[in-house]
Amino acid sequence: MLQKNNNLMKKFGRVLSYFLTKKLTRNTHLFNESNKEVYYAIDNIIKLSKNDILFLKEKANNNERKRCRICTHKDASDKVHEMFIVLAKDAYVRPHKHLNKCESLHILEGLVDVVIFDKDGKIVEVIKLGDYSSGNKFYYRISDPYFHTLLVRSNFLVFHEITNGPFNKTDTIFAPWAPDENDNLSRGTYMEKLKTMLKNYA
Repeated sequence: MLQKNNNLMKKFGRVLSYFLTKKLTRNTHLFNESNKEVYYAIDNIIKLSKNDILFLKEKANNNERKRCRICTHKDASDKVHEMFIVLAKDAYVRPHKHLNKCESLHILEGLVDVVIFDKDGKIVEVIKLGDYSSGNKFYYRISDPYFHTLLVRSNFLVFHEITNGPFNKTDTIFAPWAPDENDNLSRGTYMEKLKTMLKNYA
């Protein structure tokens, strides 16, 4: 096992190896840690379980932006990006749109409002999503460059996202009328305003 980990270190760089409980010492999960929010699964055949989602929840709770993901594509240059993402309830996703991209979300756990805006920040649609058993819609796909955000309605939101790569920061345009994610005071005020807007929209 030590030799295997040394080989992985040479090939992938920093490797995170964790044991969730003593009972799972036979099942070691290896991830390349890109940063505190992003991990890349590096097994030849990638298999995820409930314990991996628990791992993401723990990390999301301890992250400043209250989110964490496991990517199952190899790196940012891949043509298809596939991710399992956890957002905690207080996570703020700044309204944004994607150029030259489509994305799909399949909800595994939790409840969320997907809010679609026009260019001036007016709400044009709200899609209430939940897991399959919730009775809500559980999947959506967006192909046009609409401004959108996610407002988490449960303690955690767990979803499977697929989008086309490669990743390019310039493909994401943040709404000028919404605060930056690092502006703690303004983003809190904006989220409360958004909740009020949703009540009026309904």
